[in-house]
Amino acid sequence: MIKKTDYPKLTFKDFENIAGASITQRAEAFDDFLNYLDANGRLNYRLENKTGCANALYLKGNAMVKEGGYVNFVSNDYLGFTQHAKIREAAIAGILKFGTGAGASPAIGGHYSYHQELEEKIAGFFGRKTAMLYTTGYTANSATIQALLKKEDIAILDMGVHASIYEGCLNTNIKTFQHNNIEHLEDILKRYQNIYRNKFVIIDGVYSQDGDLARIKDILTLVRRYGAYLLIDDAHGVGVHGKTGRGVLEKEGLLAEDDIIITGVFSKAFASLGGYVVATPEIIRLLKFQSRQHLFSVTMPPSLAYSALRAIELLDEEPIWMEKLWHNIAYYKNGLLAMGFDIGKTESAVIPVKIGDPALTAKATNILFQHGIYANCIMYPAVAKKDARIRMSMMATHTRQQLDQALTAFRWMNQTLDITNRN
Repeated sequence: MIKKTDYPKLTFKDFENIAGASITQRAEAFDDFLNYLDANGRLNYRLENKTGCANALYLKGNAMVKEGGYVNFVSNDYLGFTQHAKIREAAIAGILKFGTGAGASPAIGGHYSYHQELEEKIAGFFGRKTAMLYTTGYTANSATIQALLKKEDIAILDMGVHASIYEGCLNTNIKTFQHNNIEHLEDILKRYQNIYRNKFVIIDGVYSQDGDLARIKDILTLVRRYGAYLLIDDAHGVGVHGKTGRGVLEKEGLLAEDDIIITGVFSKAFASLGGYVVATPEIIRLLKFQSRQHLFSVTMPPSLAYSALRAIELLDEEPIWMEKLWHNIAYYKNGLLAMGFDIGKTESAVIPVKIGDPALTAKATNILFQHGIYANCIMYPAVAKKDARIRMSMMATHTRQQLDQALTAFRWMNQTLDITNRN
């Protein structure tokens, strides 16, 4: 059993499966650990927001944070569309026309005209013919992979891909390659070329913890050389990258490569909820009838579908939001770099400040809270044990005053903890 004296060096991962513990004992042990984190100012999770998703949030107070307003760096609402008047109007219009829910799964009555329109719209957005919807972005990855890959196949994953992809691979074989390491990927493809029936290389377009981009051109070359498939989850790239916001594939001139399977979400730049898969007509039809989470989940309600439809249109109608986002990214990155912080190789709206030590990262996060800045403290198992960081998401709607407030908070934090001289 876990000892309380070990708490300072433990993480959530240590409570996933406690040897010899019943479910009740495990729950009680984890509850005690959470109380320890709370008492030591390290439980900055599940904070209650009392206002809508915007560039500032009003938090309910607890043992760690005072009740009040905070500049929001924790939302992936990159373009600020959750509060856009035209998208709010679209959600209301969907409710007025169709009601509040779909009432059934897609195969047996839950596929409505607005679902069909959204599938066609997101496929056309990428210049493709076919796409399908999932009720969550998480299952767009996990359910798609489960349906496509079996025990005779292998998934070859960049080690930085999202947790939903790892879950999707539970019923197939897995190999991981070092992040963006093309030589390591080729070694794996060569080694397993004639062993497995299907080989799937699976990557993110933008990696959610470091904010860096996949070396997708090099990866695609290898995928084709060794007869594999490529699946890219571009959840953090769409609406941010590419001349018209079509994501990393557009940025790299690869949108026309229709053999690449694309997964993504409506919950970030598109300000709604749900996920999608874009692929060939044959693969999409297979998924619509073989992906269990799609078949047996109630479809998204009309308000969310209407929101996503309008957001896709607004990305083209109002490019000013992408421009504002990139102005904010450049200004904020330059401010952090000028102070000497390590922000890694980010090329996106995800900006990490790498600190390393988990306890020090928690202290740094608390100081930011004290100065009205809400940013995420990220540590193991989300990242490696010695790679803890503060992760921030930039928004087009952040004001210069808010960015300056955050940079001032980082300056105070650095003066207190001397972060930049430790690295």
